[in-house]
Amino acid sequence: MSNILRTAASALALLSALSTTASADPAKSIKIGLVTTLTGPPAVLGQHTRDGFQLAIKQLGGKIAGIPAEVLVVDDELKPEVGIQRVQQLIERDKVDAIIGIVFSNILMATARRMVDGQTVFIGTNAGPSPLAGARCSPYLFSAAYQNDQNAEAMGRHATQKGYRKIVIVAPNYQAGKDVVAGFKREYKGEVVDEIFVPLTQPDFSSDLAKIVAAKADAAFVFMPGGLGVTFVKQWRQAGITLPMLTAHTIDETNLPALQDAAVGTSGVTNWSPALDVPASRSFVEAFKAEYKYTPANYAAHAYDAATWLNAAVTALKGEIADRTKLIDALRKAKFESVRGRFEIGTNQFPIQDYYLVSVKKREDGSFATEIESKIVEGLPDAYGKECKMPF
Repeated sequence: MSNILRTAASALALLSALSTTASADPAKSIKIGLVTTLTGPPAVLGQHTRDGFQLAIKQLGGKIAGIPAEVLVVDDELKPEVGIQRVQQLIERDKVDAIIGIVFSNILMATARRMVDGQTVFIGTNAGPSPLAGARCSPYLFSAAYQNDQNAEAMGRHATQKGYRKIVIVAPNYQAGKDVVAGFKREYKGEVVDEIFVPLTQPDFSSDLAKIVAAKADAAFVFMPGGLGVTFVKQWRQAGITLPMLTAHTIDETNLPALQDAAVGTSGVTNWSPALDVPASRSFVEAFKAEYKYTPANYAAHAYDAATWLNAAVTALKGEIADRTKLIDALRKAKFESVRGRFEIGTNQFPIQDYYLVSVKKREDGSFATEIESKIVEGLPDAYGKECKMPF
């Protein structure tokens, strides 16, 4: 009982300190740190993140809530130690008002404690590790993307509905890979005959492809993000494997230009596609293509939503962004026009949203695109919110 009282007292003391030290005046400028991966093969994911966020800021006239905004873009290089250093600099040296981004879960797991200890609000645009949605949740940590398990949970439902009795799973061996596998298994009612975990930077999958064939499954569930997906899918096709490939975070608009015909016929699951028939989405896709001359993936869509969400919250505060408890409360309550249409957050500040089955098609003009086949699930919450106990 004494531990509970001490925890409650600490939370109240922190809340009081933040409220008394924060300025009640509107900010004259707003500084935002955008952390993403811009080095190596995964850089295309970071490019989409950066471009989606900056498009929203441009459409807002370079401002957040009418206040001039400075965006500091930093590259975590897909190295946890670099991510820690860059986040620390943004908080201590640059005095940012908020941090946005982070593509990979190993980077977010390494840097989350710095943001929480630094009392800096973070809005994630991709990484959604399960510990931060559950027992290690924090008022300072929000997500404009998803919790890692969720896309895989939706695909697990689809695989069950399709009648696949045996599945082999392939994923990289890091936090997101483990979360995705857990999510799929949570909803799939058949037998998982093998789980193959590979290094995040593996270049050759010949031995893994042999294991997939040997498993004699009805289908394979594959999670291979970014450039890893390009390598894996091309080698899969070269090996002549005819097994149905079910994917999550493996084939999208970040790597379709590189995969092209190799991706045709694969099935995936997503919370957003450029084919989504929502007014805000259609406007976003049109503006993004006009600005950057390529088609956005959901990394860009999440970042765009993060900027719009932050703008709505700071507008409600009339620019008083320095009071972190007020900013947290405003983000919890903010309503904005999401490119996904439906968007709400759970008590752990992760989204509750719809998930769709998509397939890759080759269009008459020779271009390649993901097209929505059906909605798999509506308003899916993540599995870890019940473990989240917010201090305030």
